[in-house]
Amino acid sequence: MPSSPVIKPHLEYQELVARLKERGMIIPDEARAMRKLSQIGYYRLSGFWYPCRRPKFDNDGKFLKDAETGLPVRDDRFQDNINFNNIIDLYLFDKKLRQLMLDGIERIEIYMRSIIAHEIGKIDPLAYEKEEFINPKVTATKRKNGRAVNHWFEWMNRLCNLINSSKEDCIIWHRKRGLPIPFWAVIECWDYGLMSKYFDNLNGRCQQKIIRRVGFAKPSTLISWLTEINILRNKCAHHARIWNRASANPISLKGFETDPYFQSLNLDLEARRRIYGQAAVIWYFVRKIGPSSDWIKRFADLVDSKPALEPCPYTAMGFPDNSGFPRELFGID
Repeated sequence: MPSSPVIKPHLEYQELVARLKERGMIIPDEARAMRKLSQIGYYRLSGFWYPCRRPKFDNDGKFLKDAETGLPVRDDRFQDNINFNNIIDLYLFDKKLRQLMLDGIERIEIYMRSIIAHEIGKIDPLAYEKEEFINPKVTATKRKNGRAVNHWFEWMNRLCNLINSSKEDCIIWHRKRGLPIPFWAVIECWDYGLMSKYFDNLNGRCQQKIIRRVGFAKPSTLISWLTEINILRNKCAHHARIWNRASANPISLKGFETDPYFQSLNLDLEARRRIYGQAAVIWYFVRKIGPSSDWIKRFADLVDSKPALEPCPYTAMGFPDNSGFPRELFGID
């Protein structure tokens, strides 16, 4: 009979605080630490103190790295002078960062929905229902893992569910009367993922109409931006840590090689995988939508307020160095 897997024992909050102290973390106020662990959770906070644990080294004095993730392997013990209060400050910094990202992403989502509805809706108010506007590769049924897959049917099914569950007045009005819902009304029940996927699904002629409006040279670049922003949006909406997370797919800058904005930023591969590069492309969108927006100033101020934890540098956010936000590149004080 196979043995049961070993499960870590349950610990009370006081025991968790004692464990952190044993491992070298400074706990100035144990009652506050227990309260924060009860409010946030030990393992949620562990993602914020993980970089503060001591790295392990091989016989040559190099970082040991996990074979699967490529990240440094760390000891249970903390590095010197790691204070629990600073970990909480970093957690709150990340929360504010998520809120600010969602503020910028909301502008992009509404803008893109509006542009798509206007440009495709003027061809046909019910274009969103019709295959003729969609890339034939998307409408074709394929076999995947032994089952039939049709991405266009899946998109339409998702749309129908959103229409049927929508509480938007304009959707309810059409639904109650059994009337077709025009493009410029139906977008009110679209979410970001549905919008992003619709642009991805469109045929080349329709995609060209959209990219001309939003100032892109290549549909593939806009798809890259919308996809990565959607991933970031989902992380923010589900309260996942974002300040030092890296994306598997760096944002593409194809077609922007000579753009003065991106030339001045000179974003390398690491920047485009992390929050700095993501914020840079969000700002490219936001300033086009609202030229008087102060979003980038608020982002810069927030970045410069990051708690000073030596194992948690600005470079972990994709910045080129640890001097803080490069305000001069964005023309802000």
